[in-house]
Amino acid sequence: MAYLGDPKRTIEILNKYHIVFQKKFGQNFLIDTHVLDKIIAAAGITREDTVLEIGPGIGTMTQYLCENAGKVIAVEIDRTLVPILENDTLSGYDNFRIINEDVLKLDLKKLIDEENGGRPIKVAANLPYYITTPIVMKLLEERLPIDNITVMVQKEVADRMQAGPGSKDYGALSLAVQYYAEAYIAANVPPNCFMPRPNVGSAVIRLTLHREPPVKVRDEKLMFALIRASFNQRRKTLQNGIVNSPELSFTKEQVAAALSGMGLSESVRGEALTLEQFGELSDRLL
Repeated sequence: MAYLGDPKRTIEILNKYHIVFQKKFGQNFLIDTHVLDKIIAAAGITREDTVLEIGPGIGTMTQYLCENAGKVIAVEIDRTLVPILENDTLSGYDNFRIINEDVLKLDLKKLIDEENGGRPIKVAANLPYYITTPIVMKLLEERLPIDNITVMVQKEVADRMQAGPGSKDYGALSLAVQYYAEAYIAANVPPNCFMPRPNVGSAVIRLTLHREPPVKVRDEKLMFALIRASFNQRRKTLQNGIVNSPELSFTKEQVAAALSGMGLSESVRGEALTLEQFGELSDRLL
């Protein structure tokens, strides 16, 4: 079988089926076998694993997943690609199932129960860049039985996911991801590894889910509301961000007292606080 990681084979399939890249689905097909090897290695995929792939496209990564995993479930929103996957590029594999759905609307808990008896799966994807954050947050927030999520994302998004306090990339996404998982950038990927070439660099990031969140907090929703308020207007102080937030109803005095109790100044900005400190602030404001 000719692998789709070979650009000639990719072009052949695109021409054969008159495929037009769907901008609305953020389609950029991977054409570098070294990157595919890195994704499989970073995810630690073995024959014992069931893998959920989001957005298989024409099946470039899916071929590699099928050769390394026990079972692969691929969710593809573009119905024009389904017959190509089933009847051509993946027709040689019997450990593969395609689901023509929007992953954001899918009941993933039910799917994992049906396909893997509720045991932890691994997620692999070359994610459409315009919808990366909603997909990653759905996978994390629904507390699904997932071992790790290894995805190709825009380089700057990967940097934000693993950024620490005080850096320009640190923000609400960093804190949300790190609450649910440990983030590790496994590879940086230049634009020439894709067809068509995107205008930005990419990175493979692995998120290994925590069994227990690293911070114990009494009201998770409140903590995330505080985090959002702190970064909605980065130039403002943390105190002003919280007081001005339509989501929250704390007075300046309440916020000042909570910050003071933590040994923090009223002029501190959100980007200076760690996840643990946001957890403590949330508990103090309850």
